[in-house]
Amino acid sequence: MSRNLPNQSLAFVSIADAMQSIDPTAFARMPYSVRVFAENIARRQPVAQAARYLEALAARHHDVDFPYYPARVVLQDLLGTPALVDLAGMRDAIAEAGGDPATINPVVPTHLVVDHSLNVEVAGYDREAMAKNMAIEQTKNAERFEFLAWCKQAFSNLDVLMPGNGILHQVNIEHLSPLIQVRDGVAYPDTLVGTDSHTTMINAIGVLGWGVGGIEAESVMLGRAVWLRLPAIVGVELKGGRQPGVTATDLVLAITEFLRKQKVVGTIIEFYGEGARAMTLSDRATISNMAPEFGATAALFAIDEKTLDFMRLTGRSDAQIALTEDYAKAQGLWADDFNDAEYDRVLSFDLSDVGRALAGPSNPHDRVPLSSLISKGIARPPALAATQPRAPSAMELQDGSIVIAAVTSCTNTSNPRNMIAAGLVARKAKERGLGRKPWVKTSFAPGAKPVESYLREAGLMESLEALGFGIIGFGCTSCNGMSGPLPEDIEQDIVSRNVHTVAVLSGNRNFNGRIHPRVKEAFLASPPLVVAYAIAGTINVDIENGIIGTDTAGNPVYLKDLWPTDEEIDSLLKASVHGDQYLRIYTEMFRNAERLDGADAVPARFPWREDSNYIRRPPYWQPALTRAARFDQMRAIGVFGDNVTTDDLSPSGAILPESAAGEYLIAHGVTAAEFNSYGTRRGDHQVAIRATFANNRLHNEMADGKEGSITRMEPDGGTMRFFDAAEKYIERGQELIVIAGKNYGSGSSRDWAAKGVRLIGVRAVVCENFERIHRSNLVGMGVLPLEFPEGVDRKTLGIDGSEVFGIEGLNGQIVPLMSLSLRITRKNGDVLIVPVKCRIDTEEEAEIFSAGGLLPRIAHEMGKAA
Repeated sequence: MSRNLPNQSLAFVSIADAMQSIDPTAFARMPYSVRVFAENIARRQPVAQAARYLEALAARHHDVDFPYYPARVVLQDLLGTPALVDLAGMRDAIAEAGGDPATINPVVPTHLVVDHSLNVEVAGYDREAMAKNMAIEQTKNAERFEFLAWCKQAFSNLDVLMPGNGILHQVNIEHLSPLIQVRDGVAYPDTLVGTDSHTTMINAIGVLGWGVGGIEAESVMLGRAVWLRLPAIVGVELKGGRQPGVTATDLVLAITEFLRKQKVVGTIIEFYGEGARAMTLSDRATISNMAPEFGATAALFAIDEKTLDFMRLTGRSDAQIALTEDYAKAQGLWADDFNDAEYDRVLSFDLSDVGRALAGPSNPHDRVPLSSLISKGIARPPALAATQPRAPSAMELQDGSIVIAAVTSCTNTSNPRNMIAAGLVARKAKERGLGRKPWVKTSFAPGAKPVESYLREAGLMESLEALGFGIIGFGCTSCNGMSGPLPEDIEQDIVSRNVHTVAVLSGNRNFNGRIHPRVKEAFLASPPLVVAYAIAGTINVDIENGIIGTDTAGNPVYLKDLWPTDEEIDSLLKASVHGDQYLRIYTEMFRNAERLDGADAVPARFPWREDSNYIRRPPYWQPALTRAARFDQMRAIGVFGDNVTTDDLSPSGAILPESAAGEYLIAHGVTAAEFNSYGTRRGDHQVAIRATFANNRLHNEMADGKEGSITRMEPDGGTMRFFDAAEKYIERGQELIVIAGKNYGSGSSRDWAAKGVRLIGVRAVVCENFERIHRSNLVGMGVLPLEFPEGVDRKTLGIDGSEVFGIEGLNGQIVPLMSLSLRITRKNGDVLIVPVKCRIDTEEEAEIFSAGGLLPRIAHEMGKAA
């Protein structure tokens, strides 16, 4: 199976050769992702074992577990820091069991990029915004950054890129990925998992990678296989091309809407066709980035000439570009090698049908064409705006007023064409004397430093700054709920008059309550549209055809007056974006990162601070958390409808003083100004547990019609905060269950959405279906995921949360996908038995669940080995 690679002094494991003795016709029919899985198996497994797994892949079996070893792990800090806290805690557990704590280290190369701790404390219309925001970031996160500095020295195989350098996914695709790895003289595909849903951005360059929770990432870091069952592989033929005036954001919003309707949750998408071939790599990256919004595991484009062009653009070496081409063509991973590929499903999408649009008001797949804003009721005439009396000093806030306009997120700021278009809109607006409305908080947070370089070279940064879109820092901000505070008078007016305010951002997530707790609706839009909406100041405008401002001469200004032509964009793109920028910036960035490595040795065990509210020794090895559940006499902590997101389960953004976490922090001497965010405090489980179900826009059917972090205590009947109810249930020794609808756990790959529910006593979740990553995280925390049969749900069963629940059929042993029964005992004593499906999908997951979760299992095995 091993061959010499043409034009290279390297060997490679040939997938075609490996498949020849199994099924000579199989290789030609294999999609891209299946070939990558097959190579991984053939290279990593003994011959006899490999043959068994390869036979299953050749036959396209979806019920056979096979091991998969990603080459790398990437971490962002909100999920990566808790993952490293867990590893530090595991060192303690190993040491206390008599082992050597220094043996706990990442086995595979792991990169952590600090990119989610930047908050927009100071808006983009302040010329010193970036310096001020970074100074605040350093001050607020000092304990976190000290811990990460310890990790960088204490753990081998770990590299930490400290804040101020960009977003993980953009750094990953532009610099970290070699596309083809080499080890011990053998070349093989770069593959990875990452602690962020949008790890899939790397799929655009033909690298198979997807988001996982921190728990699963820890397992891969420690050298363990990801055990998979082959997902359905969906081929999507892209036809036509982008129309004039349409951006990559418009394309991806349309594709997201289309694929959500096609129910591709959990599948791997592979794009091909004339539209895919003609598409730039940056446009592909915008699409691949939003695979989680389709619900897909990955969204791949095969390697081709556009991939090599991107490698040249981003400063990769000639040798690495040549290796990528030689390997892809020899291995059958070049785009031309898939003419006979067979997919489980084939879909077709015409890019030429797509027009300008935005998505909202609370889901990325709720696309609204700009031409339909009025007919769909998004844009409303001013007569329908807020009519309550306004305080004399307040700005002109009305229902529909845009209070946040943010150019942010790796989805769009990684796309030079989008950024040049936004700069040109700003330039034309400045020339007409237009500016942002004074109540709009504007910000610009590029995903990487080359963005600033080419915008300045194009002469566009001055115009963006004049419109209030000065760079406030490099990182993930508003898209992650780090929008920062609104001006005090604005916030007071919103609260006092209950004004229905709006955010517009060039991000990938807009779930309820995510962007800012005082914002009722959020819309995703292309960067140039975000600039236009900041000028309009309200969502209540026909942005496509209506007047969005008045110039200095008193003339009305329309979007068409500001929107650049494709020729204008392409001309500046060609003149201003080049590989020298990327090579210079990334070379300097990683040279500086190396200088952060101190020569002083650090202790093998982290010195935990008892008074810390950021970094605390985790509890996952305590007997109370590893004890087997009874699954009897369970009470519902919450009953939910469809599309419960990980933001509902464990929000990432602002902490309100009246929340359980806010009250806890105040009680421990932390002022509201020092709260930072839920996400940055996940290294302390005492704070993070109080974030569970803490979203102030949460809809719990046990909350008697109230919105927020509220549930009903049973059998008492009174309503209270989730955390307060959970504490009472824990005092009673009461096991808890969650009942929900469709798409439970959609959104970010947030392991605290599973950690939190386990720590408040939840032992099982029953819903209509799970999003992939969250289901895996639940298993990793020892929470049993169960699904109702088709046509059965909480409504057909009349569940209101007053019932007592039990799970029957386990008999002490978990079998993947086994059938179980949910026993429902109503208040009047009636008993109903309902069949449910156990969503523990593999033998490996069964073992993890039986051990009480992944972390106890690993510690136990390593303790035994010691």
